[in-house]
Amino acid sequence: MKYAVLAIAFTLATGAAHAEDLVFTLKNGTGSVLNNFHTSPVGVESWEEDVFGNQVLNPGESMEITIKDGRDVCKYDMKFEFQGDELDTTTDTQNLCELGEYTINE
Repeated sequence: MKYAVLAIAFTLATGAAHAEDLVFTLKNGTGSVLNNFHTSPVGVESWEEDVFGNQVLNPGESMEITIKDGRDVCKYDMKFEFQGDELDTTTDTQNLCELGEYTINE
């Protein structure tokens, strides 16, 4: 009986990994307002919803970003859209599990 309980506990502890929220600080190091920030896991063909919602990130400001998509992946494509024609849309790919801070620069 004791071994059966240990076996069940071990099975539960080593079962499927649970998705964790990905948290990092995004800093706008440009001279332009960052209007939209989209992410999607590498290999996904479309962008997820704008992470900012109704917010923007002004030049020099930082914001804590939390990705709560329930996936067990770390590598994400990121798309940054700036106000007006000041800067072109920029894309990048990062490992968000290892990223503590990301600064977008011109």
